[in-house]
Amino acid sequence: MKNPSPKNGIMSISPYVAGKSEIAGNNGKIIKLSSNENSLGASPLAIKAVIEGAENIIRYPDSGSLELRNAIAKRYNIPAEQVVCGNGSDELIGLLVNGYAGEGDEVLFSEYGFLMYKIYTQAAGATPVMAKENNMCADIDALLAKVTERTKILFIANPNNPTGSYLTTEELNRLRAELPEHILLVIDAAYSEYVDLPDYSNGFNLVHTTENTVMLRTFSKIYGLAALRIGWAYCPKNIADVINRIRGPFNVSAIAQSAGIAAIQDQKFLDYVKTHNNSWLEWVSGALTEIGLQVYDSIANFVLVEFPKNNKNAKAANDFLLSKGIIVREVSGYGLNEHLRITIGTKEENEALVAALKEFMAS
Repeated sequence: MKNPSPKNGIMSISPYVAGKSEIAGNNGKIIKLSSNENSLGASPLAIKAVIEGAENIIRYPDSGSLELRNAIAKRYNIPAEQVVCGNGSDELIGLLVNGYAGEGDEVLFSEYGFLMYKIYTQAAGATPVMAKENNMCADIDALLAKVTERTKILFIANPNNPTGSYLTTEELNRLRAELPEHILLVIDAAYSEYVDLPDYSNGFNLVHTTENTVMLRTFSKIYGLAALRIGWAYCPKNIADVINRIRGPFNVSAIAQSAGIAAIQDQKFLDYVKTHNNSWLEWVSGALTEIGLQVYDSIANFVLVEFPKNNKNAKAANDFLLSKGIIVREVSGYGLNEHLRITIGTKEENEALVAALKEFMAS
């Protein structure tokens, strides 16, 4: 008997491995700093919306997420018809690849770009193409050098995960200007709410002024709604039309839509989270640098830390942290074998992390 065969490219995919949530044999308190979740939780208004939404779970959600799109549009002063909501921004990445790339096409991204860019590209039968980075940051010239007649999409995360680095407004504008017009530039701004730098762009300006640029956002990070899976895209009308033709009709649950509406209206909570992150990002980076580790500059809610290539290497550090009940993110899947990505946690979590790594480095 001959088994069904998957289409070309599927079996070459290395499945995405999420950050750990549990430690085998540990029944005590666990500090989870592996998934860039909001350590301060979610807006009380969003939590209330989730609880109230449970009373109506027998009904299908609004298939177009109209109220949520209207709330997003009002918050950012953009047209609601150019907003498309998804089951996390991950789904929107997949929809864009399926809508614009296939067998014989290429999808381009930077060396340490989000792993799902490659996975969705392979699933669509297209060819993933990677451009080398420069000092853990996307290199505009390297990206442009990889462009061919077959390139259909270029994904750029800004800020980037797992490095925490970013491209300036000038660099993003140059990238778009020097890309051929037929190439779709997708700016993944999942962590943009954490950023207030004057030279940073989340991509709004390019979506406003071009017909071939998309910006992606998520409620999973600063809003603390990772379990609900809510993402959104701001895009030109023609691209929104393509996504809407191929997405599932009920891809965002009713409870998720209600929570997203409440969360995006709670600016007080966002300000609270940003203030906490700004303070502790600086503190954690400085404390880890003081004990002899290389900490790369980050503008998100995590840091990328490089360990020595000796008995104090990243694997040994990770094992030691696990023995202390602390989970961080291994990033060997990105080719960063001597690094760990560490989410900024609560005061107590950050202090416990630094104390553990200080003990590790001194032992």
